[in-house]
Amino acid sequence: MSEWQLRKGIAVTTTEYGGVLLDEKDGTYWQLNECGTLVVTAISEGRSPSDAVEQLLAEYEVERAEAEADVAELTDQLLRAKIVTRTGAAR
Repeated sequence: MSEWQLRKGIAVTTTEYGGVLLDEKDGTYWQLNECGTLVVTAISEGRSPSDAVEQLLAEYEVERAEAEADVAELTDQLLRAKIVTRTGAAR
């Protein structure tokens, strides 16, 4: 089991332009671009942010450092917003 997971009550829906996260508890939502949706989908499937980086590298023309920085920034935002939870110490 991954140390990363979506908090209970968070729904993920993909759209033509990326995706949307909905907090079913308070009705707030996040709109995500395609890459953000890829990261959230990876986490929702039990994979790690580093798995999402590898998938980004395989699917898009992006440098590793940029992909790693973007994924780290998004996961940090999601952690602060309590959209995702994390167990363990390693990222």
